[in-house]
Amino acid sequence: MVPKLDVRRANAEKKYAGDLSFSFEAEADLLEIPLVSFSSPVQAQLHYEILEDDSVEISGTLSFRLKGACSRCLKETESEISGEAEGYFVPDGSGSDGSDYSYQNGVIELGEFLRDSVAFLLPARLVCSETCVAPPYKED
Repeated sequence: MVPKLDVRRANAEKKYAGDLSFSFEAEADLLEIPLVSFSSPVQAQLHYEILEDDSVEISGTLSFRLKGACSRCLKETESEISGEAEGYFVPDGSGSDGSDYSYQNGVIELGEFLRDSVAFLLPARLVCSETCVAPPYKED
């Protein structure tokens, strides 16, 4: 389950920074690699910071596993994917040029940010750890 960040409540409690740690199921339709699926929930370790103008910076790491057929040899394989996620949220879209996330009524819904972050981390193909990772160089 993806938590929400209540900016108004955090401001009222004078908690202008904090950490979020949770897991969630990634949407299967994010994967465009044939014969591959998510084999674990996405683990999120995020840090947030509320700025003076109530904009919020969120950064951290996401990690998950993929399993399926190697894109080169079709052998069954599994791979750990991990990477950074960063997002900037502005209240009610104020001052945003469209590249930032917005939030309404003082509550940040993390769903779109997490979906985008997982999609960005996905590899173009899944390859096994044997000869398919770095195929031998052939001289002509």
